[in-house]
Amino acid sequence: MNHYWVVGASWGGTEHQDKKFIEQGIWMLGWEEGEQPAQYKNASEIKSGDRIAIKRMKGRGQTGIKILHLGVVKGVILDTDKVVCTVDWVATDLGRNIEESRGCFKSIHGPFEKDEWVEKVFCL
Repeated sequence: MNHYWVVGASWGGTEHQDKKFIEQGIWMLGWEEGEQPAQYKNASEIKSGDRIAIKRMKGRGQTGIKILHLGVVKGVILDTDKVVCTVDWVATDLGRNIEESRGCFKSIHGPFEKDEWVEKVFCL
């Protein structure tokens, strides 16, 4: 069964990596295992065939998230003390407004099972 992951791409909250990720066909967790072990463990559970969505926070005082890019994970590399996924980015530059954030404020959230919220986030 494929899972759904909502991920960030802004290192330090300001260094936006998403354009680079799209160009390179990857997504990478910005934390090493020793820096954020819980997020690293979560990211290392991503598998080929899983769906991935890059989100961005809307800004101070605003609720919800924006979904920028959607992809399908082709592979996962765990040998580098980083989690690097190769991704087939199937929809980019969406700017999709999702009113309910489901607490997706950190670098990685999931795996989510398919439900109405996941369909809003991931529909093509």
